[in-house]
Amino acid sequence: MDLAVRYNHYLRDQVLDWAKDKTRLLDFGAGNGRFAISLQKRGFEIHAIEIDPDLRSMIDLGGVIAHANLSDVSGEIFDGIYTLNVLEHIENDEAILRQFHERLAPMGGLLIYVPAFTVLFSANDVRVGHVRRYRRTSLVAKLERAGFMVDQARYADCIGFFATLAYRIFGDPDGGLNPTMIRFYDRVLFPMSRAFDRIFEHFFGKNLLVLAHKPKSEQILKNRGPKSARPVA
Repeated sequence: MDLAVRYNHYLRDQVLDWAKDKTRLLDFGAGNGRFAISLQKRGFEIHAIEIDPDLRSMIDLGGVIAHANLSDVSGEIFDGIYTLNVLEHIENDEAILRQFHERLAPMGGLLIYVPAFTVLFSANDVRVGHVRRYRRTSLVAKLERAGFMVDQARYADCIGFFATLAYRIFGDPDGGLNPTMIRFYDRVLFPMSRAFDRIFEHFFGKNLLVLAHKPKSEQILKNRGPKSARPVA
């Protein structure tokens, strides 16, 4: 999604707003390091997880410590972990969520951004290696089973929902995307979509944004039970 400049700026801004009270962060599935390097330059201490060795080299060149997998940071504790468009590639996503929990300090935060709604699953999802798209209720349940408390869970890019649905029905059966259409959507429709998200974020969107945290031990005990609180915005 290198062509989607406004989209990438939106993701960066979401992470920056969430991380303003944090210092030590883990970028899980950092890709070429676009976000990790940007945050490091803003004064955060960043570690990045990226399985692709060529992409890890790019991250290293940007001055960020890059690791191949979570086991490489098994002794590390972070103030926050963020992962952008990555969990949908992983078969056992709940195991990853449990590992996130282990590597967070008490009250440490988690930001997750993933594709939403199975009805939108298209040839492009298959092409880029997605194994699922998410509903808010299912991801919240997985996070709670992993020991997290969910603070916010909202959909994003409501216009993108309809654009992606149209692509699933009428788009390239091989999953290809038109660069011109990506630029047009990013420049014209995505800003409009962000404005309408204020109305529709609790109902639908192309993506799902979730903020959660690892509670202190006393919070876990207080909320344990069949009717534990679920503070979802």
